[in-house]
Parts: sequence; C-alpha cells; structure tokens
Amino acid sequence: MIIPSIEEIIGQDIQALRECPQAENCAACQEELCVMIASVADFPTEYGRFCIIGFVNKRDGKDHVIVLKGEVGDGENLLLRIHSACLTGDAFGSQRCDCGPQLHHALRRIEAEGRGAVLYHQAEGRGIGLVNKLRAYALQDKGYDTYDANLALGFKADERDYAVPAAMLKKIGVKSVRLMTNNPEKVEELERRGIRVAERVQHELPPQENDRAYLLTKKERFGHFLKLDHRGEK
Repeated sequence: MIIPSIEEIIGQDIQALRECPQAENCAACQEELCVMIASVADFPTEYGRFCIIGFVNKRDGKDHVIVLKGEVGDGENLLLRIHSACLTGDAFGSQRCDCGPQLHHALRRIEAEGRGAVLYHQAEGRGIGLVNKLRAYALQDKGYDTYDANLALGFKADERDYAVPAAMLKKIGVKSVRLMTNNPEKVEELERRGIRVAERVQHELPPQENDRAYLLTKKERFGHFLKLDHRGEK
C-alpha cells in the first residue's frame, strides 16, 4: 500500500476544492465533515519557522489551521497543542485567562523540540463565540465563575466539539500525539475519535494576578489537572 505524502494530500485537496460542484454551496454537500486542506504556506514567527495549513469543513463552517514544525513522518507521537481560539487572550493579552501564555509556550516548546504542531481551533469562549464570551465576562464581573456564566447564558459549560480537529489530524497523517493539555476531556475526545494520546504533557504556567479565579474554576469545576490550592496559588 502506497501512503501519499502530506504534500500530495495538500495538492489533491486544493485541486478537489477547485473542482467541487458544491464549492459555493457547502450546505448542499452530503459529506458529514468534508474536512479539506485549502491552503499551505511558509510561516516565519518570532518563535521559529513553521508551516501553516488552512482547512475548510462542512461541520462548523469555520476556518481552522494547523501550525506545523518539521515532518509528520510516520504520524506517531507528534507533540501537539489543540488551542481554542481566544482573541482577547491571544491577541490582546487579556489576563482574565491563561490562553495567550499557553499558546506562546506551546510554540516555544515545539520549536525547541523541532517537531510538533499547534492546531488552532476556532472555538472561542469554549465554543460559545466571541460576543457571548464577552457577555460571560460581564456576568463574571457580577460574581459568576466561567462555568456558571456559560450556563446562565443558556449554553453548556463547554460547547466545544473535537470532531473537526480529529479529522484535521487524520488528514495530515497523524496517528498518535503527545498532547500538551491539562484538560482530561481533550484526551478523551481525541481517543474517542481515533487519535491515540500516547502521553499527556502537563501544560501549566504560573498564575497571573488576574487569572487565579479562572484557573481555580478550571481545576475545581472542569476537572483540569492543575497544581493550584484553594487560593489559586501553585
């Protein structure tokens, strides 16, 4: 059996998108996920030089990316961070969460290792969207934690769906990962969707002045593997 290279997969997907009869009407497509590679480019950053791969899909209609360092190779034991989009933390440096530092730490770690990937998952606010996340901020200002704020807005505490991320990983030939996460649900979801988690790599940073309550909620309400005490200190 001849296994196509990632370059061949990218070329095939880009050509298929050009020729797709439903290219302008994805809702008419019968594919459940239809995860395809739409673009690939060199991606120099302050952390090192990577490759950025853009994906389209039918499941959620959002554009997700994988930032890849080195070769996928045999697809085994790829150092991986699935990072849920956080405009406020990633771009503006918000200290209401630890998202920005986690993203930057993951990129540094991958660069140091020479092989790995960040999958940037468009699931703002644990899947409730940017504006709803800002509404949750307002509730948090009144004393709600991040768990109860989402519930008060009519959402589940965590609305994220990992079907598309798992399909993206499979598309580029990833079979097993060393997953940088403190979230047990991410491990369970990847395993359930056919990506073996060979190792969970602790991905914890020192708390900031304004994110201690947020981190404590992660630990006590969401069950994250964090080393904080009841005061939000390590």
